[in-house]
Amino acid sequence: MNLFQRLARSRIPTAARTAIRIRSLRGYSTSSPPPAMEPLKLYNSLSPGNPVPFTPIEPGKISWYACGPTVYDKSHLGHARNYVSTDIIRRILMHYFDYKVNFVMNITDIDDKVTPTVRIIIKARRQRLLDLEKKKTYSADELRALALAAFQAYAKSSLPLLLKEGEELTEANYAERRAAGYGKVLAGGTITGEGKPGDDEAKVKMHIGNMDAAAEAIKKGEVFPGADDILLPYLDSLYKETIDTADQTMFTDLTQSMEKLFMDDMDALNVLRPDVITRVTEYVPQIVKFVEGIVNKGFAYEAEGSVYFDIAAFEKAGNTYARLRPDNRNDESLQEEGEGSLSKNLGGKRGAGDFALWKKSKAGEPYWSSPWGNGRPGWHIECSVMASDVLGSRMDIHSGGIDLAFPHHDNELAQSEAYFCEHGKGEHTWVNYFLHMGHLSISGSKMSKSLKNFQTIQDALATTYTSRNMRVVFLLGKWNYGVEISPDMRSQADNWETTISNFFTNTKSWLAEADVTGGVKALSLDGDRPQEGLLAELEQAKSELHAALLNSFDTPRAMLVILKLVNATNVFLKDNKDVNLAEVEAIARWITKIVGIFGLDANAEPPYEGIGWASPISADVDPKTAVEPYVCVLERIKADVSALTLSNGEAMPALLAQDPVSEFESLAQAGSRDLEKLALPYLRAASKIRDELRRIVSSQSPETKKALLSLTDRIRDQDLTNLGVYLDDRPDNQPSLIKFIPAAELIAAREEKAALLAEKARKKEEVRLAAEKAKQEAREKAKVPPEELFKNDERYGAWDEQGLPTKMKDGSDVPKSQQKQLKKAWEKQKKAHEDLKAKGGL
Repeated sequence: MNLFQRLARSRIPTAARTAIRIRSLRGYSTSSPPPAMEPLKLYNSLSPGNPVPFTPIEPGKISWYACGPTVYDKSHLGHARNYVSTDIIRRILMHYFDYKVNFVMNITDIDDKVTPTVRIIIKARRQRLLDLEKKKTYSADELRALALAAFQAYAKSSLPLLLKEGEELTEANYAERRAAGYGKVLAGGTITGEGKPGDDEAKVKMHIGNMDAAAEAIKKGEVFPGADDILLPYLDSLYKETIDTADQTMFTDLTQSMEKLFMDDMDALNVLRPDVITRVTEYVPQIVKFVEGIVNKGFAYEAEGSVYFDIAAFEKAGNTYARLRPDNRNDESLQEEGEGSLSKNLGGKRGAGDFALWKKSKAGEPYWSSPWGNGRPGWHIECSVMASDVLGSRMDIHSGGIDLAFPHHDNELAQSEAYFCEHGKGEHTWVNYFLHMGHLSISGSKMSKSLKNFQTIQDALATTYTSRNMRVVFLLGKWNYGVEISPDMRSQADNWETTISNFFTNTKSWLAEADVTGGVKALSLDGDRPQEGLLAELEQAKSELHAALLNSFDTPRAMLVILKLVNATNVFLKDNKDVNLAEVEAIARWITKIVGIFGLDANAEPPYEGIGWASPISADVDPKTAVEPYVCVLERIKADVSALTLSNGEAMPALLAQDPVSEFESLAQAGSRDLEKLALPYLRAASKIRDELRRIVSSQSPETKKALLSLTDRIRDQDLTNLGVYLDDRPDNQPSLIKFIPAAELIAAREEKAALLAEKARKKEEVRLAAEKAKQEAREKAKVPPEELFKNDERYGAWDEQGLPTKMKDGSDVPKSQQKQLKKAWEKQKKAHEDLKAKGGL
């Protein structure tokens, strides 16, 4: 169903069936949430199971630290899932539950957590080495030899099934080896042949993609840039120790540019900026002091220039390690991942699970001075120091992606509680509530930069989603659950957004038609009488949504409540003749507030008191300048109508004399920055002129009638559509409804309609041409005398005087059954020939 069809089905019942009553109503708030009878409850990873009551350290205030991005590449939809879901919770706490939130987020601009290929340090270093390599002078043979060496090294490291003992892997035999070793994975299977594909298979496909590009580049002799992905690790293995890391701009230049892109992406997604942003490179001195503090308390030790957290000593003192994921504490693969590939070959650890707080730097790695020698911070210590520096020894909320629970967040907790604990006084609580956002998955695999199975936020917003639509998708899933993008989920999100948008559009249209400009912001009730009709639906929706948000921000339930209320309102409008438009407006205002709180309107600001998606004028644009396009359209319409000679047009002079300026100025002087309200006086004037033209069109001369129809269509489909305004024509001389819809949607619908009409005309023309061709062919065939019809048919060898075949080519008689068919065709040809002759066609 296209846009115009949806609009046609979403009209208010006609005036003949519906009496719209407006009255002054006060006393019933449509904005503030109902008083909380139950406490807010949160899913807390520190207390697995059901949601637990939320009690902030300081009443009315919340301290919150969120693990931010490691900025080494463009952000993808997996990041959007994390940070948009975090933003939704933050907005609900601030604008629904009225908490004052101090939101702190870090930017990791130096890191060694490599899983499994590149992060900031390695990517920056490898890129520097590749840039240097490209400046060298190579012969074609030398460049090919370099590429093949990297090709084989990459296969050995990442795709060992490509290799055969005693046989060199080259671009010539690569495709055959790939099919033999990884054909099942490429066909959608698993490496083991069992279960469903996951991260391991995604990694294989990523590596094969790199090898495919390299093989093609080697074939063409164009090694750069086609083979870059395999050259990066190979060159790093050869020359990483030659890089002088005293100049840390190699790393910070990369991260600063990526941080800007990340912030731009968050702005595009309508994610609120953090109150405080911390960066690792700005905190190294504090990190060194923090590590010294842990060492001094006996919970860490130095070994070979690195400092490790002593889990055994920590637990012996009565503390708990791995509080978030106790079952994972002995998982060696997770421990190794947490330490990062740059920590390999660092020795001296007392316990297998002990993790680095400070790491001795090796050649090719960035470093800072410390009491233990040149080194760099461990991954986990960064967040502990930055969060504690801003929020102190305790915080209400710490959040991040679910993949960070162990070891990152568990290690954060341990080292922070070790730093702040006082011996003999029991365990220290550093974080009260840990919130972990669920993954976003594609084809069963976590979306990840390192797996290269991601769509960047920039690309998604340019091709697939709008910011609002993406947020709706995430709102329809629980923040702590995994989300897998599917066609059904996208369809559900699209339908939700369309339904709500249509309701807003229609409500504003009905209010404009009823000439309600001030708005009905509150409703009064008669005593304690139970509410009925739409007011009862609104009260029920408020109660249900409040309960949903109290239950750990259950946004899927909240979104369903909103949808049910809109559907119930639409049914009520359809089935009831006597509709109180003030009640409809109250519902629209409440829904507007909630979707504003959810961050679904990038143009709206608290307290979200309007109706529908906001269209404010930019602060640096004068209202008169903003409405100029609408003024121009009205003046053009007036000029075109004045040039017509109309009969039965007595009402037109008064309509052409309309001057909306005074109404506009009154709104502007009152301080309105709502473009729709400011433009409405001009649109009403234009719509009334067009409605009158439609009313009198049947009484005009044919020539004038044609001109009028063309003009009314142009006003609706061109002039106003280009401004984001749709005139919904109604029968029985009712005035058109003015509907504000994004111009891009209207133009797309107009182009779709034009394309459908063009396709219909094309098919009609094809049918006409086919019929004409068949007619011409029949005419040409009719020119042949019946006596000559079968003379050139090589199947036959003899004919009678009428030209009918008597013998087959082999001398046998023509079968009797065939003789009947031939006679019938001969008679038909004779009639066609004689008819053509009678018409003078011969």
